[in-house]
Amino acid sequence: MNIVTYPAPVLRQKAKPLTEINADVYKKAEKMVELMRRVHGIGLAAPQVGWSVRLFVIDVVGNNVDDNVFINPSIMEEAGETSNEEGCLSFPGIMGKVIRTHKIKVCAYNLNGQKIEVVLEDLLARAWQHELDHLNGCLFIDRMSPASRLAASQQLKELEQSYKKDRVPV
Repeated sequence: MNIVTYPAPVLRQKAKPLTEINADVYKKAEKMVELMRRVHGIGLAAPQVGWSVRLFVIDVVGNNVDDNVFINPSIMEEAGETSNEEGCLSFPGIMGKVIRTHKIKVCAYNLNGQKIEVVLEDLLARAWQHELDHLNGCLFIDRMSPASRLAASQQLKELEQSYKKDRVPV
């Protein structure tokens, strides 16, 4: 399992809901958590590994796998606003200012099929919103401040050129 980088088309697709939690889903989710930890990320959405389903993993405190997987997630309530630097594993080396909601009430299912409802703030709320955006085909560059987007424009062009070069038939 590898991380897909921008501008791979799967990153712009709206992911499909997961209708069944089976051994394959559990295995893929477990691999996603391992990959996220190996590359020192705090979140990873299924589309970022080429799997277009509504599932993401988040780990900012080192929980076990079952506590890090969120299936068919949604935001139920939002409050406040905050601006902070974000990066993304699908955009190596690129950072930028992004405005997000400060506090959110969320709903999802875990790997046991149990419904989870919790209120999140600060980094966890930011990570949830970032990963949920991935499931909707929205990327953090779409939410960057104009100044951050301009500052990252050369790096984005390099990623686009590298992606095209890797796909040219020989």
